[in-house]
Amino acid sequence: MPLRLTPTFRHALAARALSPDEGALAGMWVCSGSPLVAEICAGSGLDWVLIDMEHSPYSLESVLAQLQAVAAYPVTPVVRVPIGDVVTIKQVLDLGAQNLLVPMVSTRADAEAAVAAVRYPPRGTRGVGSALARSARWNRVDDYLSDAEEHVSLFVQIETTAGVEAAGEIAAVDGVDGVFVGPSDLAASMGLLGQQTHPDVVAAALRTFEAVRAAGKPVGVNAFDPSAADDYLAAGASFVIVGADTALLARGSEALAARFGGGPGDSRTRGSY
Repeated sequence: MPLRLTPTFRHALAARALSPDEGALAGMWVCSGSPLVAEICAGSGLDWVLIDMEHSPYSLESVLAQLQAVAAYPVTPVVRVPIGDVVTIKQVLDLGAQNLLVPMVSTRADAEAAVAAVRYPPRGTRGVGSALARSARWNRVDDYLSDAEEHVSLFVQIETTAGVEAAGEIAAVDGVDGVFVGPSDLAASMGLLGQQTHPDVVAAALRTFEAVRAAGKPVGVNAFDPSAADDYLAAGASFVIVGADTALLARGSEALAARFGGGPGDSRTRGSY
């Protein structure tokens, strides 16, 4: 009997759009490199987890282990590749990742290159190895080669001033399923390093929201600060990241140390994660 793959993040967002009373899709970063921690997060009740290869100690093997660990739970895993490189994207797709986030997309050409990397020829440049790969469950998914685009969703991350200016063009690219705004790098590109909630950064993020939504695509944002997350949700974010495994462990352990002594100091003196 042929195997069926799970719906993509694109499908999850479309389904949630039909039930607006349920709100946006809320998720968290998984940055620890631990499949066990990824599994704990996957069973939390959040809608999605973001497995981050850009700023975390991940190899292809550890990404595979985490995809396998979260597969048993009703959560959608998204993998952020470290760069929009065609070889890296091919390898991560072949691991069975169905949902990709490509960082630092600042132009329409960047977005078009990412789309080409996730599609087989003649519509793209993805290398063909489905018989060897988990993506097609070693050719146990019927018609995977012809239907691969149905099983993959692509999201791009806007996190520079150039990306903000080109947001409408980026979102309009066929094959881009949504845009994720990264206020941290956006703040840095604006000369406001570490000031993700600075009014100018928020204004730039909201301009991106408007451009992406005008192009008919869902927009999401990284917002660890609960009040910032609420504001972005009110502005129309369809998906949000509201925490990270490593940050939750760091702040939680600091709070214990502050309460019971022997730690590096009161966690209240530290900035928002």
